[in-house]
Amino acid sequence: MKQDTLYITAEGLEKMKADLAALRQRRIVVATAIEHARSLGDLSENAEYHSAKEEQALVHAKIHDLEDKIARAVVLDNQERDTSKAFLGATVRAMNLNLNSETTFMLVGQAEADIMLGKISIQSPVGKSLLGRAVGEEVSAQTPAGPMKFKLLEINYE
Repeated sequence: MKQDTLYITAEGLEKMKADLAALRQRRIVVATAIEHARSLGDLSENAEYHSAKEEQALVHAKIHDLEDKIARAVVLDNQERDTSKAFLGATVRAMNLNLNSETTFMLVGQAEADIMLGKISIQSPVGKSLLGRAVGEEVSAQTPAGPMKFKLLEINYE
């Protein structure tokens, strides 16, 4: 079920690969738990067995999802683009004109987005508004919380 190319940062790709390796190790642990639960007897009323089988299905689904994402992943090289503008992989320092406060975002693909870490998807309203913009430009984004305005103060690719 291959879909479109998944643009990602090098850091995001490495994290996905590490997560995949951890899940493959977890799969082995779960298989051992299933074997142990089988040895306990009647499977129809064996909660330990059913729990382990559910976890196995979840682990397999996550492995499949990560393998698909990694196969579609393309890491963008910052040397091949105009780094004076905000694109995927850029860390953008901006003034939130609504709140009169500075904020910093890293523009990432949807697979890497984590607002708690300051990583926003380029598909999000704010991410879309920042794409292709240069320092000094003002942008506005329609968010679920209402319209937001930002002024770009700095763009960094590191």
